[in-house]
Amino acid sequence: MFASLQNPLALASRLLLAALFLPAGISKLTGFAGTVGYITSVGLPMPTVAAAVAAAVEVLGSLALIFGLGTRFAALALALFTLVASFFFHAYWSLPADKQMMQQLMFFKNVGVTGGLLALAAFGAGAWSLDARRAGR
Repeated sequence: MFASLQNPLALASRLLLAALFLPAGISKLTGFAGTVGYITSVGLPMPTVAAAVAAAVEVLGSLALIFGLGTRFAALALALFTLVASFFFHAYWSLPADKQMMQQLMFFKNVGVTGGLLALAAFGAGAWSLDARRAGR
């Protein structure tokens, strides 16, 4: 049964993951100064460069997932980005106990998203993708 669902599920996976990253990337671009300020607030070096890289990874990675083009590479890049960002922006362990809950939820949500991205990197975009079309040539 699941074999017949592999391609629609792969497409759904790509679209749902892109739905998380594309709006975030666009908001980083449209609110670039705020993004730089937020990155500065956690003490990361070169916040302007970091903001540009984050926006590019999220927008370009999302588009790659949507179209299924370079899917495995895009999924790996987004997985690494998500995991690294989680340690800097959702460091619940460094907060007072009464402030930890939301950041802990966000951290582990990102861990789960990373897992989904790694599965997509492992199994690929499916037949309903530009990757599959290119491989068929």
